[in-house]
Amino acid sequence: MTWIPNDLPPERGVFCNRTLNLRSIRAIGYDMDYTLIHYHVDEWEGSAFEHLKQGLLEKGWPVENVVFEPEMVTRGLVIDRDLGNLIKVNRFGYVKQAAHGRTFYGFDQLRRTYRRTLVDLGESRYQFLNTLFSISEACMYMQLVELLDEHKLPGVMNYADLSNVVRLTLDQAHMEGELKREIIADPGRFVDLDPNIPRALLDQKEAGKRLLLITNSGWNYTKAMMNYAFNPYLPDGLTWRDLFEIVIVSARKPAFFSERAPLFRIINEEGELRPCQGGPTEPGLYLGGHAGLIEEYLQLNGDRLLYVGDHVFSDVRVSKSVQRWRTALVIRELEEEILALKKARELQDGIAALMHRKETLEYRQSQAKLALLREEKGHDLDGLPDFSQPLKDEVDQLSETLKDLDSEIGKLVVQDGNLFNEHWGYLMWSGNDTSHLMDQISKSADIYTSRVSNLLPYTPFAYFRSPRGTSPHELSQIYKMPPAVECE
Repeated sequence: MTWIPNDLPPERGVFCNRTLNLRSIRAIGYDMDYTLIHYHVDEWEGSAFEHLKQGLLEKGWPVENVVFEPEMVTRGLVIDRDLGNLIKVNRFGYVKQAAHGRTFYGFDQLRRTYRRTLVDLGESRYQFLNTLFSISEACMYMQLVELLDEHKLPGVMNYADLSNVVRLTLDQAHMEGELKREIIADPGRFVDLDPNIPRALLDQKEAGKRLLLITNSGWNYTKAMMNYAFNPYLPDGLTWRDLFEIVIVSARKPAFFSERAPLFRIINEEGELRPCQGGPTEPGLYLGGHAGLIEEYLQLNGDRLLYVGDHVFSDVRVSKSVQRWRTALVIRELEEEILALKKARELQDGIAALMHRKETLEYRQSQAKLALLREEKGHDLDGLPDFSQPLKDEVDQLSETLKDLDSEIGKLVVQDGNLFNEHWGYLMWSGNDTSHLMDQISKSADIYTSRVSNLLPYTPFAYFRSPRGTSPHELSQIYKMPPAVECE
């Protein structure tokens, strides 16, 4: 279990997949949006949804009545572009839940559709929604699928074409700057301020860490957001600019970590640019470039650098797989999930006890079926337990008991998942296994937490140690359940 300071609630802990010693980290790079700057998700994504809706209206699409329904989706879902479904996948690639439009599949329909499917995110069929910026996109896509099925959308298209149009229209809203101008004009409506984030970074800088800001946002937006969220919480005379040795805007992640691009120096507050041949030679403001230039400037590489972001692929997976930087992932919903898990502890204990009873009864039923089979074939019954009644009655009674038990377990499982999201359940779980999102986090993020300010009580000298892994055969020795109650 990851150690959490006594005065810090569990939902504000830092959780470790791979041991990370902050004392050995010389430089820390930060993403900005949803990492250093948190947003009120319903406000930010609701506004993005409205801009997306307006863009589709301008294309002549009949979307006047579509509405923003953030409770219908969560981060970590996958769009099946062939079938027009939103799906939730476990770590092995099996589909555990699916919705077509806003209609959720039942068990039989899910099995018919996906029983031979293993989801591979490398295939163009699938689009992984692994950031909070995906909420507005997924909400729109679900409703447009229904309009497409009703033949109400113009032109001939399939579900993949539909997802392309949604993504392109949303990207245009971001690139044209209308959405960000709206946020700059009223940051108090959109930004969820956290005074401890600037303080955590100030501690890191004063402890000798070289801090970097590497964001895909443009200069004007970055300047406005950082001024608003950081400057009021720093000591007099300091601004956010004093924290960062290098600031890179319009970084084009994930390409920033995997490709080479020219670097420009920002030479004034208006954002005027000057080519920067050969990479940065001094602290300052820059645009574009690539990770290799940063490593050359810092004279550091690999495990001496830590990058902190909120995007599983663009921030942590690529920086780790290409540059071998250490990685930290910020998942704001983690707080809500851990609080839901705390509330569900009694429910989960009840589910575990019922599952243990079910397994015991299933074993007894299997023994009874085998005894019945041997009896019918006239074989020796040695080695099988004694049964309390004729074998056929024993098998039938056990079947009825197990059916009732399944119904009872099913109701508790639904109640459990509803504590986080009534449609998709927990973010990090898919059925009885970890979700595909959690699998990606485990593989890509050395540490993960709900917000950067959670690093403050751990200090810049923390040593995060990953817990010892356990295999199923070890768990059988660690966790002992009480004997199950036999059926009468």
